[in-house]
Amino acid sequence: MSEKKKLSLTSRIVIGMVAGIILGTIIRYVAGDNAWVSLYLTNGLFDVVGQIFITSLKMLVVPLVFVSLVVGTCSLSDPSKLGRLGGKAVGMYMVTTAIAITFAIGSAILVQPGSGIERASDASFEPSEAPSVSEVIVNLFPDNPINAMAEGNMLQIIVFALLFGISMALVGKPGERLKGFFDDLNSVIMKLVVILMNLAPYGVFALMAKLFTEIGVEMIGSLAKYFLLVLFVLLAHGLIVYPLFMRVLARVKPGIFMRKMRDAQLFGFSTASSNATMPITLETVTRRLGVSNSVGSFTVPLGATINMDGTAIMQGVATVFIAQVYGLDLGVAEYLMVIMTATLASVGTAGVPGVGLIMLAMVLQQVGLPVEGIGLIIGVDRLLDMTRTAVNVTGDAMVSCVVARSEGDFDEDVYYDNDAGKKLEEL
Repeated sequence: MSEKKKLSLTSRIVIGMVAGIILGTIIRYVAGDNAWVSLYLTNGLFDVVGQIFITSLKMLVVPLVFVSLVVGTCSLSDPSKLGRLGGKAVGMYMVTTAIAITFAIGSAILVQPGSGIERASDASFEPSEAPSVSEVIVNLFPDNPINAMAEGNMLQIIVFALLFGISMALVGKPGERLKGFFDDLNSVIMKLVVILMNLAPYGVFALMAKLFTEIGVEMIGSLAKYFLLVLFVLLAHGLIVYPLFMRVLARVKPGIFMRKMRDAQLFGFSTASSNATMPITLETVTRRLGVSNSVGSFTVPLGATINMDGTAIMQGVATVFIAQVYGLDLGVAEYLMVIMTATLASVGTAGVPGVGLIMLAMVLQQVGLPVEGIGLIIGVDRLLDMTRTAVNVTGDAMVSCVVARSEGDFDEDVYYDNDAGKKLEEL
């Protein structure tokens, strides 16, 4: 008698997601006003399970980034390679961000999502202050690396890990002995990632159930044109632009890339956090897509911090939307300023809480639009945030593959092997 085939991780996550959406919707419209349901189910069981899942993923981010980056850096035979990796990765992330916001602005000008929308008199938004360019540069370097790890400051952790790894490579035998310890520690952390991935369907179910008890279809109704346009541009960027880069620059079949990225995309969608999804993205990039650890351990954490393609798309559409709602005309110069500001701000506001809305506030101020207009779109931003996180995660992996290919650190055999990294789905 043949053994019953086990469902793949992707299938289990999708089942958990759909079941959560259905249950959350039923609770919202059947027992939404019930105090017991709200206290013990929505804000009790669902909230606790969902938050434990996200917190568990975030728990791995700092040790995973530090350890994997130290291992990758100390393995580099040519220290100057780090400069090339950094230049290529940052350049690619900024190019794709510029493409994303240009596509978004063009689509918004064509569709005009803000036409016929009346602004609410009480719509308001108070943006946090964005850091200056000099502050960003100075803050790249930690004065206390332990404090940087405690606060989860990714850019500072990356810088310290690079310096630590380079020192290990240059010190000789002590570095070689220490490298063995970090290799073993990296294997343990990766095993922990696999364990948490197998618990994902339950966490995703709880997150979706809670979200859809709070969000109804009627919330999208008044902003349907804006919502659907942002969603369309996000999907087009993720399903057309990224595969095109994979075909042209990585020189591989993009369909395989999209299929192997499904787990990371689902994680990104359900958590709405590139940082929380980083362990899964890194595991997928290095074990399933054939990117060497020396490249992936650098490009994935960097991308999770500064790659804002999905956010840039939201900013492009939102800028045109708010201008149309307030009856203000923007010229070519203003649109070019939006593209430039949003692209540079994707690096400048990295690691700042609420980064998407802070970046949008910067863009609106740059072209003279009222920042209060952000209050118009906050209601539907949660669902769009989930989608743009999935897009950002896909972009991180795409750039990792392209940079690895350019450095000769890309394994095509692993990329085309459907069974590569199957332990992602097995304990």
